[in-house]
Amino acid sequence: MKTQHISLTSRKPLLSFAPAQSAPRGDVLVVVFLRGAADVLNMVVPHGEDEYYNLRPSLGIPRPDDNKAKVEERTVDLNGFFGLHPILSPLFPIWQEGHLGIVHACGAHDDSHSHFKAQELMERGVANEHGPASGWIGRHLATLNRGNPSPMRAIALGELPQRSLYGSTPVSSLRSIEDFKLRGNETAVLQMQAALGSLYSGDDPLSGLGRETLGILDTLEKIQPTIPNSQNPNYPDSNFGRGLREISSIIKAEVGLEVAAIDLDGWDTHFAQGVQTGLMPRLMTDLAEGLAAFHAEMLDHADRLTVVVMTEFGRRAYENASLGTDHGHGGMMMLVSGKLKSEGVFGQWPGLKSDQLFGPGDLAVTTDYRDILAEICAKRLNNPSLEQIFPNYVVKMPDLFM
Repeated sequence: MKTQHISLTSRKPLLSFAPAQSAPRGDVLVVVFLRGAADVLNMVVPHGEDEYYNLRPSLGIPRPDDNKAKVEERTVDLNGFFGLHPILSPLFPIWQEGHLGIVHACGAHDDSHSHFKAQELMERGVANEHGPASGWIGRHLATLNRGNPSPMRAIALGELPQRSLYGSTPVSSLRSIEDFKLRGNETAVLQMQAALGSLYSGDDPLSGLGRETLGILDTLEKIQPTIPNSQNPNYPDSNFGRGLREISSIIKAEVGLEVAAIDLDGWDTHFAQGVQTGLMPRLMTDLAEGLAAFHAEMLDHADRLTVVVMTEFGRRAYENASLGTDHGHGGMMMLVSGKLKSEGVFGQWPGLKSDQLFGPGDLAVTTDYRDILAEICAKRLNNPSLEQIFPNYVVKMPDLFM
């Protein structure tokens, strides 16, 4: 067993919960975090606003009708005002199906411009350091009793669980199903499992953790990961693409998965950000191809699957002298679900003129990210305990989901 590929966390939140409520099964939730603060203005482009091009003479993405630019370099129009960066065009069919929603000028009201602080507060679902140490997903799991004994109830793709998963519910962290499985002669594997079961038969905490690990091993042995070219060969050959493939395999195996978290790192684009090629276009390629392949793979599950893409904050509205963008404020969330009321770019657009920008020149936040997550918890995950998931916050439901 390669113990570096899995960890179980059982962190007690600094918050007293009411007894967990029973509820029918809701969606499987997949949370994608774009770490490093993605430049959302170049992902979902406000091509209908002239000020965008004034602020970004070099980095601006050409309008859909800009005949001076190649067709493949132009913004993919969504609604006459907003459009997708052309590299995100694999997501356009999902939009056309009505399964893609975008919330622009969305984020947290923290204005520290600190990656560490912004990510910490957002993943904890709180406004300041004085809130509970647990994560918002951890509190969701702790306040909802589905009678689900699966050791795969919550998984984190990567070395360690994301902060949003911290709480009293154990979380399985893995890089790869195949890497974690026991291998070798079948008789020897069975003998090893029996020996480990005997070793961990006591009542002490270590034995309990050992039994949980054995339970995960047993569950993973039953999963047949998607054969690379069997159903959808279009996942990118990257940690992100492989991680989404693993998540799809676990969902289809019906082993009790409720929440999965996965990161896509590297969005801190201060220098040479790139327009059609370069650092950020490579990241967008990974994101778009991964999400498109995952959606195609899981289309039969679309009505009970919700995917959230989020980032800790956006970037400065104007480009800097290094052809990059500095830390900003307002961000963006993407939602992929078969239960959106309609496709659309949601939220109040604050504008990009100087008197509409926030602080030193940032996109303003007009939708609190917790409102979106709270509606998902209530409507798609069947958890009404919003006052415990997002303590000291009054939720304003945006009414995006059925």
